[in-house]
Amino acid sequence: MKVSHNWIKEYLTIDIELEKQLELLTDLGLEVEGTTTFESVKGSLAGVVVGEVLTCTPHPNADRLRVTTVNIGQEEAVQIVCGAPNVAAGQKVAVATVGTKLYDGERNAFEIKKSKIRGEASHGMICAEDELGLGESHDGIMVLEADLVPGTACSEIFDIETDTVIEIGLTPNRADAMSHMGVARDLKAGCNQIGVSSEWKTPNTDNFRINDTSNIIDVVVHDKQKASQYYGLTISEVDVKPSPKWLQNRLNAIGITPKNNIVDATNYVLHDLGQPLHAFDADKIKGKIHVKTLPTGTKFTTLDGIERELHEDDLMICDDETPLCLAGVFGGEDSGVSENTTNIFLESAYFDPVSIRKSAKRHGLNTDASFRFERGIDPEIGIYALKRAAVLIQNIAGGLITSDIQEHAQPLEERVNLFINYDKITKVIGAEIQKDTLINILNSLEIEINSVNPDGFAMTIPRYRVDVTREADVIEEILRVYGYNNIELGTSLNTVFPSFDLKTPNKIEQITAQMLVGQGYSEVMNNSLTNPAYAELSAQLNEIPKVNLLNPLGLDLSQLRTSLLFSLLEVVQFNSNRQQKDLKIYEFGKTYATTDSGHQESKRLGICITGNKNPELWNSPATKSNFFDLKAITINVLNRLGITNIKEEPTDLDIFSEGLSLSSNNKTLVNFGVVDSKITKNFSIDSEILFADFDWDLIYKYAFKKEILVEEISKFPTSRRDFALLIDSDVKFADLEEASYKTDRKLLKKVYLFDVYEGKNLPKGKKSYGMSFYFSDANKTLTDKNIDRIMQKLQKEFENNFGASLR
Repeated sequence: MKVSHNWIKEYLTIDIELEKQLELLTDLGLEVEGTTTFESVKGSLAGVVVGEVLTCTPHPNADRLRVTTVNIGQEEAVQIVCGAPNVAAGQKVAVATVGTKLYDGERNAFEIKKSKIRGEASHGMICAEDELGLGESHDGIMVLEADLVPGTACSEIFDIETDTVIEIGLTPNRADAMSHMGVARDLKAGCNQIGVSSEWKTPNTDNFRINDTSNIIDVVVHDKQKASQYYGLTISEVDVKPSPKWLQNRLNAIGITPKNNIVDATNYVLHDLGQPLHAFDADKIKGKIHVKTLPTGTKFTTLDGIERELHEDDLMICDDETPLCLAGVFGGEDSGVSENTTNIFLESAYFDPVSIRKSAKRHGLNTDASFRFERGIDPEIGIYALKRAAVLIQNIAGGLITSDIQEHAQPLEERVNLFINYDKITKVIGAEIQKDTLINILNSLEIEINSVNPDGFAMTIPRYRVDVTREADVIEEILRVYGYNNIELGTSLNTVFPSFDLKTPNKIEQITAQMLVGQGYSEVMNNSLTNPAYAELSAQLNEIPKVNLLNPLGLDLSQLRTSLLFSLLEVVQFNSNRQQKDLKIYEFGKTYATTDSGHQESKRLGICITGNKNPELWNSPATKSNFFDLKAITINVLNRLGITNIKEEPTDLDIFSEGLSLSSNNKTLVNFGVVDSKITKNFSIDSEILFADFDWDLIYKYAFKKEILVEEISKFPTSRRDFALLIDSDVKFADLEEASYKTDRKLLKKVYLFDVYEGKNLPKGKKSYGMSFYFSDANKTLTDKNIDRIMQKLQKEFENNFGASLR
């Protein structure tokens, strides 16, 4: 938010330098992000002085030029070649001396230099209005008052304003500071705390007078909930024209382009007091003003010339026939003030913040008015702001106030009353603040102290402080004015050691995340809002009842996601477009669905792999990540969490072209596999995408369910035996592994598959498995006889139940 320092000085007079004021604002929570200098005339006429034309003769080599000698307050007059038709001896003129920088219409600088024009020396420039930025006329040079002294700086003659524009990083809760009065009010409280005297001035409306009631426009408020306060009056016989320079300077300084005196007056009051106003062309209003909603689909053209379709919840300002304004957001094209306007209806209101925010977001509009209404303006300032604007308009545009104030106001809510204990303040702040200081701070913030007792004090919060509703809010107010830097640091350090529980949601996530990061994975965090079109890429996902937003920011963010897959594919697409194609990423997030009993959230873990396993190196070939890399990390995650009793079977999810499902106790823990290319093509991804989808709610339920057993490492060696089996192609290693452990549960410790072969020299429908078996006994060294007996059992099991034979 931009704030004019000169504007603040209209409210507050303090005797401290600007730098100290800026520091004070930041300490008060209105962080100063930077400052710029505003000049009503670019360059502030530096180097431009009053000159007296002593002689003026025709140029010997040019019919349209004149050679002049000009007294600019120096010992010797200077010669200047001038092309203006109205230059003459005896005139007082504005002279840009050598070295002066002037600015063209686009505010680009050009420097005045010594030169020769058609053979005659020229040491300066006699200026016209537009060349100095004082007007638009270029018919001839400016002729100044005859009594001016040559050499006088023109910056002393013309009303040139220089201002410091302060850029404040305003937090959303500080609705009270969205005006110059609000910022000045905070600065006053800060000055009071550091002992700097200040003089506070507020604009008065004593000159407000109702001239007659000849042009009353009645108001009917149909929706009193969305428009709890509505005021209006009529001003007739106004003269719409450009605003006076002082008003244009105020608006230009904060980045507001002046339009005309009526619109500029409403903008001025908005940034002055924080109360948005709106001026209608009264002659375009047919009948009464109606504050109401209209049916969905009603057409309405706003001031920017765009035709919009209204929603049934949009609050509108209408007349008897047509909508005139989207309340609190944007005016209508057909009701605005123009140069032909002679009568205006001036509106001041308090609109429901939620309603205004929804309308502004729905139509993609963000205006100064909606910015303030959304956050909550002062509900008590409406009439004062209306009178303030009316008086200002009469001063700069003339006119008569020709109606009573049309007042439609619901009773205001009770002000917030709180009681705060002194001990609570000390406990929260960490230091004791004197009671007199506390009361002085609250008084400076216009918080009314109702009673004081030995334990604490009772107070009433002003209505414009919509963010102060709790004890904590008041303590925050005290602390920011008292000064965070004034709280001394303690000499002791207190540390809390929470009880340790391995099985907590955060701990299980942390264990998993540390494991994945250790394996080279990167965590990503995505928005839970997604594009509804994504779900249509999967018939199964499309059947899930969705959770749609009632008031989305746009189509791309209008639905809560039903799978983490598409969020991760967006990340892959984004990185691939930036030459980052080798990715291993994971995300903890939620998916959503609608059920008969309401809405359902499901915690998930998504893992995504694409590209090469490792960076390409000179001494090793690039190897693509494959299905078994994903399977390994998936099983490792489960094993790390103590989930080992898992069953493997093909997945039935249509997002995969091939994949597996891992389950325990007939509950699916994770589905993983190769993402179907029909899906990846929609994201312009050509590479193979491997994706694992964990049901994290279920995994949390099963994690660390078994007690952790610690066994001493055997002192005796482990023995290995291998089988090369010829088996049917449909036989799975998991089935052979399970049968092996059933054959011997005591000495057989591990079963590995080290080779798979299908193809040449093997019968059709057959494949070869190379399997390793590891045996160990904790009490003795195994002999060949012990191991051979078990291997014979294994061979018989494989031959009888799987039709296997040794190769």
